[in-house]
Amino acid sequence: MAAKTHRCSWADNSSELMQKYHDEEWGVPQHDSRMLWEMLMLEGFQAGLSWSVVLNKREAFRKAFANFNPKKVATFGEKEILRLMKDEGIIRARSKIEATIAGAKIYCEMEKQGESFDDFCWSFTKGKVVKGDGKSFPTQTELSVQISKELKRRGFKFVGPVIVYAWMQAVGIVNDHSTNCFKRK
Repeated sequence: MAAKTHRCSWADNSSELMQKYHDEEWGVPQHDSRMLWEMLMLEGFQAGLSWSVVLNKREAFRKAFANFNPKKVATFGEKEILRLMKDEGIIRARSKIEATIAGAKIYCEMEKQGESFDDFCWSFTKGKVVKGDGKSFPTQTELSVQISKELKRRGFKFVGPVIVYAWMQAVGIVNDHSTNCFKRK
């Protein structure tokens, strides 16, 4: 009999999709600017819902939002908003859709000014992964509050400290794998 793979408790008894996300993506340091932005936007869509809802709709989101190409999403107007509001494959919250379009414009403006989104995201930790203790799992930290404030100052929406902390965990800025999880190290 094969030994059981120990995962973080939230992934241990979940769907295959959630386990695959945990095993291959969650907590892995991400340095692709576009992917960092995509994950921040998806975390915003998750607000008030469970991550499994977003994860199950992620491919539909990618199709609906031009594979989260910020240059393309930044051009979306009322016609695209109305199309997205009818798309049953995604979360049809107008405020979140508008926030994603605005976020694409901010991303593009940062890029135009010579600021990489990757450099921006990792600047708060000087490029280092913050390692949680693997026993306590906060919903926000002083760092997520700081990043949240800066994102809001730049005009991003749906980037409160709790959403930002979940995003930090997802993209590996924080390693919050539990002590008995095979991904901890």
